[in-house]
Formats: sequence, structure tokens, C-alpha cells
Amino acid sequence: SKKNRVKGCLECCIKCLGGIPYPSLIATILLYAGVALFCGCGHEALSGTVSILQNYFEVVRGPMDTLDVFTMIDIIKYVIYGIASAFFVYGILLMVEGFFTSGAIKDLYGDFKITTCGRCVSAWFIMLTYIFMLAWLGVTAFTALPVFIYFNIWNICQNATMLNGATLCLDPRQYGIVPMAEAKTLCAGSDKFYRMCESNELDMTFHLFICALAGAGAAVIAMIHYLMVLSANWAYVKDACRMQKYEDIKSKEEQELHDIHSTRSKERLNAYT
Repeated sequence: SKKNRVKGCLECCIKCLGGIPYPSLIATILLYAGVALFCGCGHEALSGTVSILQNYFEVVRGPMDTLDVFTMIDIIKYVIYGIASAFFVYGILLMVEGFFTSGAIKDLYGDFKITTCGRCVSAWFIMLTYIFMLAWLGVTAFTALPVFIYFNIWNICQNATMLNGATLCLDPRQYGIVPMAEAKTLCAGSDKFYRMCESNELDMTFHLFICALAGAGAAVIAMIHYLMVLSANWAYVKDACRMQKYEDIKSKEEQELHDIHSTRSKERLNAYT
């Protein structure tokens, strides 16, 4: 009947929803959000940095064979492209691993065999996720550097407008952006200094770097969450493996006892006859 079909569909939906590894799903969403925030905001912040250096500090791009700040920014942009694609694939792999090692899969598809390959894959994901967590910690620390630099620039702009007659200057050589031989100092009182402080480029780039730092922090939290999930899955796989060995030994012993009992019964029957 229609009522039974609706009830059957409802039970099937509940069973399917119960098979979703929600901890892995939450970690994957957090990872994708953090990586998207870091890559998108970081890419645009680097583009804003190039515009600020060229328009206000008059830093000129060197020849193609020289390693200057613009070449470094281009390299970092390509690294960002690689991070975005790599962690998109890695998030999918971790979700698949979560599906195949969660206890809900056992309830959905019945009992299953824990293979040595499965245990090795779980251990490999734990090690790889731990390495990625350390890498994201390094990325977070690296992203904090431009946030610190832009905070100093923003602070100098605020103080220059508040303190009349103060001589405040910005020198890119302090941060290693330009070689020491090139003097690209920008001091308060100049027209370019005030135009830079009042521009949307400086404010937008500063806030984009802050968002990129928040995205890197979210990716670190996602990696920690994944480590907890993978460790729990590893413990489940290990316990399931032990239980599987116990069931195999128990089944073998019961079969041996049954064979012994059958043999003795046949011997008694032969003795009577």
C-alpha cells in the first residue's frame, strides 16, 4: 500500500543518513571553507600588494631572470593554485576513508572483512594529515607576516594624521621587499603617502590578508579535527580486526569440537552395530 511505501522510503532515508560520517563531513566543510578563504583572499591580497608597490612606492619589476618581490609574488600565486586543487582532492579522499571505516557502513552493508590494506591506508592517512597540519601551521605563521606589515603601515597612516609635524616614513627595505641599494622611502607629508593612506587598496589588502590568515587557521583546525576522526576510525578498525580474529578462532574451535563430537558419535554407532 501507499502507507507502507512511504514508511519504507522513510526508513531507507533514515538508514542512509545514519551511514554518513558526520565528523568527517564537518571537518571537510571546515577544510574547504578555510582553503577557499585562504586561497581566494590571499590571491587578491597579493594582487593588491603589487598595485601598492607599483603605484605608491614606485617599485619596478625587474628582468625575467631576476628574483625580485614581483617574481616571489607570482610564485606564491602558483603555490596557492596548487594548494586549492590538492586539498580539494584530499578532502574527497578523507571523506571516502570516513565512509569505509565508520561503523555505520557495517550496519548498512552487513559484516565485512578488515584487510591489512585497509589498516595500512588508515595509518597512512593519519601520518599524512599530521604532516599537513604542521604544514598549515607554517602557512599560518607565514601569513601572519604580511598582516603584521600592513598593520604597521595602517598604524603609521593613523598616527601621521593625528600627529602634526611628525616625521613618519615607510621603508620597504626594512621588510626585505626591495634591495638595500634602492631607496623607496615614503614619508608623511608627501602627496603619495596621503593618497595611499586614503586609498581603498591599502584598506582592502589589509583586510584580505586578515581573512587569509583566518582561512589558514580554519584549515589548521580542520586538520586537527581530521586527526581526531582518523584516530577514532583507526581504533575502530583495530578493535574490529581483533574481534574478527576472535570470531575466526572461535568458529574454528567450534568446528573442531563439532567434528570431534561427530567422529565419536560415529565410533559409538559402529561399536553398537
